[in-house]
Amino acid sequence: MNTKDNASIEIDVLQLLKKLWSKKFLIIFVTLFLGTLSLLGSIFILKPSYTATTRIYVVNQSGDSNLNQDLQAGSYLVNDYKEIINSPEVLSDVITDAKSNLSTQQLSKMVSVSIPTDTRLIAISVENQDPKEAAKLANSIRKVSSEKIKTVTKVQDVTTLEEAEVPDKPSSPNIKRNAVLGALVGAFLAVVGVLLGEILDDRVRRAEDVEEVLGLTLLGIVPDMSKM
Repeated sequence: MNTKDNASIEIDVLQLLKKLWSKKFLIIFVTLFLGTLSLLGSIFILKPSYTATTRIYVVNQSGDSNLNQDLQAGSYLVNDYKEIINSPEVLSDVITDAKSNLSTQQLSKMVSVSIPTDTRLIAISVENQDPKEAAKLANSIRKVSSEKIKTVTKVQDVTTLEEAEVPDKPSSPNIKRNAVLGALVGAFLAVVGVLLGEILDDRVRRAEDVEEVLGLTLLGIVPDMSKM
C-alpha cells in the first residue's frame, strides 16, 4: 500500500514538473513582463529621492574618565540624542533656519538618525526629492541639534565631523533591485498559477487517471487513429 502511494506521489511530482516544462515559455513571458514593468515604473513613475548625510562627534564632559566608561555612558544617551534631534522644537527651529515651507511632521519623516554601537558619532540623514534641499536641511539640523544636545545633556562639546554635501546620485528608487524583485514575483506567480491549474484540474487525460479514479486495472487503450 505504501509502495503504491509513494509511486503515485512520485508520478504526480513528475507530472507537475512536466507541466512546468511545457509552460516554460509562459513562465518566462510573465517573468520578463513583470520585470520590465517594474523597471519602467521605477524609471518613469517613481520620483527619485536624494539623501544627504552629516556627522557629528559628541565629547562627554568628564574628559578624565577612561574610554570604556566614557563609551558605556555614551551608549545610554543614544536614544536621548535621537529624541532631541527629532524633537518638534529642534525641527521647528530647523524649518525657520532653512526657510523651508515644510511642517515639522513632514520634516520628521525625511530625517533618520543612526549612531554606531560604542561610539559617540551621530549620523543625521535627510531624504528629499531636491538634492540641494536635502543637504541644506541636513546641515541645518546638525547646527540646531548640536546646540540643543549641549544644552540638554551637558556634554562638553559637539564637533562637526562631516558636513552634508549635495548628493549627485539618487538614493531611491533602486532600479536594478526593483526590476529583479518584479521578475522574481512574476516567476513565482507564473509557477504557482501553473501548479494550481494542474492540481485543480480533475479532467481525465491519461490512462493512469482512469485507474486512479475507478480503481480498476486498465486492460487496453483505443488509439486515436487521426494521430497515426
